[in-house]
Amino acid sequence: MSAQPLKMRNIGPKSAAWLRQVGLKTPEDLMEAGPLEAFMRIKRAGFKPSLNLLYSLEGALRDCHWQDVPDARRVELVAAAEAAIAELPPPRNRPPAGPVTTTIMQEDDLDL
Repeated sequence: MSAQPLKMRNIGPKSAAWLRQVGLKTPEDLMEAGPLEAFMRIKRAGFKPSLNLLYSLEGALRDCHWQDVPDARRVELVAAAEAAIAELPPPRNRPPAGPVTTTIMQEDDLDL
C-alpha cells in the first residue's frame, strides 16, 4: 500500500510543492522530519520561505490552524530557525549588486 499524498491542514499548493521538492511527500515524511527540519530543507534548497511556513508546518503536525500555535512554541521555533539559518553558508556565485543608473537621451544630445 502506498503512502498518502501530502494533504494536510495549513499546507497549500505552493508549500506542498516545496515539500515534495525536498523529499517530504507524505504526512509521515513531515512527521519524521519535524517542522524545523522541513523548513530548513526548503531554505537550503534555495526557496525563500517565511516564518509563516514554519508556523504552518507546526500547525499541520498539531492539526490546528497556524495562528493557533502557542506563542511559546513560536518563540522556540523562531529561535531554533534563526540558529540554523546562521549556520548556513553564504550564497555562492552572487556578486554584490552595483549601483543602478539611468541615462536619458535627448534629441539635442544626438549628432544627426
